[in-house]
Amino acid sequence: MVGGRITAIEVQKRNPQRVNVHIDGCFAFGLTAIEAVRLKVGQQLSAAEIMHLKERDEIEIAYERALNLLSYRPRSVAEVRRRLSDNQFDTHTIDEVVDRLSQSDLLNDEAFARYWLENRDTFKPRSSRALRFELRQKGIADSVIDAILTSYDEDDAAYRAALGQAQKLARQIKDAFVLRSKLLAFMSRRGFSFDTARTAVDRLLTEFDEKEEWTHHAERGIEKWR
Repeated sequence: MVGGRITAIEVQKRNPQRVNVHIDGCFAFGLTAIEAVRLKVGQQLSAAEIMHLKERDEIEIAYERALNLLSYRPRSVAEVRRRLSDNQFDTHTIDEVVDRLSQSDLLNDEAFARYWLENRDTFKPRSSRALRFELRQKGIADSVIDAILTSYDEDDAAYRAALGQAQKLARQIKDAFVLRSKLLAFMSRRGFSFDTARTAVDRLLTEFDEKEEWTHHAERGIEKWR
């Protein structure tokens, strides 16, 4: 690569926040408008300066990609790194972006892990073993996982998981034995041990019996849960 003289700086039609820089009459590279403020037509740039500007722009593009990714939901550091790598950004660029996001606290593995735990616990309760596996898949360190799972109430999570599924299955299943078996299978898929699942299901069905919660299903053949 050789240096040259800037012959034009044009605002991009599709993105007014970026400009196209022309060197010696030919398009050379794009830049954010903020980065381009320091440039002017007629300015001479060395090969090293051009290379530096291109590298800075690559970082800005990667940073915007990462921000877009984070706009949908929080992400782990490993997720952002993997996505940027998939988009063909080099290691140096990815390191710069991750460092920048981390310094502004937009990327924080502990905060992400807590978000993931709360989201799962609210919408899809599952075992600590299943949560640990998922967080490891997201690249979260064991020390962080251990810290956020310290106060996790697995028995309560198991009960709530069983309750939600029971309310769905009771509309379809007439046989109490089949219902119990399906609930236990469901709990197993959520990662709960057999003992934890059985305790939760038995507690749930006992409560339903005591409250006569499901007597309106008697005409369907459900007279008793057990």
